[in-house]
Formats: sequence, structure tokens, C-alpha cells
Amino acid sequence: MARTPGSIGRCCPLEKSSTPEPQIRNGDLHKRMQFDISTIVQGYAQGFFLMADEDSKTLNWYSSRERALIPLDERFRYPRSLQRVLNQNQFEVAVNRDFDAVVAGCADRETTWISPELKEVYSALHHAGYAYSFETWQGDQLAGGILGLVIGAAFIGESMFYRIPEGSKVAMVKLVERLRSRQFLFFDAQLTNPHLERFGAYIVSDREYRSLLKQALRRSCSL
Repeated sequence: MARTPGSIGRCCPLEKSSTPEPQIRNGDLHKRMQFDISTIVQGYAQGFFLMADEDSKTLNWYSSRERALIPLDERFRYPRSLQRVLNQNQFEVAVNRDFDAVVAGCADRETTWISPELKEVYSALHHAGYAYSFETWQGDQLAGGILGLVIGAAFIGESMFYRIPEGSKVAMVKLVERLRSRQFLFFDAQLTNPHLERFGAYIVSDREYRSLLKQALRRSCSL
């Protein structure tokens, strides 16, 4: 979820020989994706993720030599100050109440890898039952949210944002609780940063990640 300009350098564009089958050339990626959701899901199921180039906005498949996971066991933690917010019940939690608004919120920053084309991809994945928004609300105001994909027993976090302070942090805590209760195997944060490390994010190798992913694909979970 932490795809900052600094972390992008740790990713590597896929070689054509490694591109999920059937092969997708960058030039016609968007056209193919509009109709072939199974190809996109297959790419994620093989451990890759999509990101638009900052300048050209061209969509590419990426991988990372290391993967960040949010723990679903006792290693998950959060700041003590956040516990006070949770105790006050300031936020209501919802799933897919306003998916498009969450995608827009995640993309609304000075530099973004979520291009208009990738927004359409997320929308298609959402309508196909793969992409979800996990949201926090205060009344009728969207406070924050996490955008992610559910594939088997894996939750693949794509991005997060907030409009009201603590909105995304509460979403993180409540999402972990939900993933635990629904018996998800892991929560993939893709790339880490100091913010995610406050929640116990830890690093696994690409090899370890793909092994976990294979296990997750043998099961079926719903958010």
C-alpha cells in the first residue's frame, strides 16, 4: 500500500517472459483489461501488482524482491493513542458503501500511481467481486478507507487514505479484526513505510510470499 516514489525503486518491471499468461503488452494493456478480468486476477495470484507510470500513466505489472505483510496474529499492534479513539466509537465501519469514493480518495494526492485507467480496472474488479473498499464514516462523511483485493484467503492492500484524522488508522484496526474473524491467511501491504511499521508490518522474501500465496489460493474467504 505504501507505493511512494522512494519505494518504487525497489520494484522491478516484469520481463515479457514473466508476464502472467496470456501475455499483455503495455501498449494494449488497458484495452485487454477492460474485458479480461481473469488475466488481471491471475497476475495478482502469481504475486504481481499493477501500477501506472508517474509520467506516462502507462500501466505495468510489477514485483518486489521483498513484500510487507500486516500481521493477523499477536504481532499486530497500534499506538496507545489510537485505542482511546477506538474506545470512543467515533467511526462507523462499512464495506463497499462508496467504493468509487475510496478509489478517488486513494488517488487524490500530488503524485499518484493510480491513473484514470487503473481506476477503471479497480471498478471492473469490484463489479466482478474481487476489489473491495473497507471504510470508516462519521455520519454521512467518508472518514477514510482501505482499497484492496480479495483472492482466495489473501487480502491484497492496494492503497489507503483519510479525510478525517484517525480515519484510516481505525480502518486498519477494524479490517485486521475482520480478516481474523473471516479466517484470512494474510494481509499483503506490498511495500512498507514507517506508518505501516507502527502496526507491526514485517518483511518476507518474494519466495516466502509466493509460498503463502499458493496456500491462500487453496481456500476461499469473503470480506
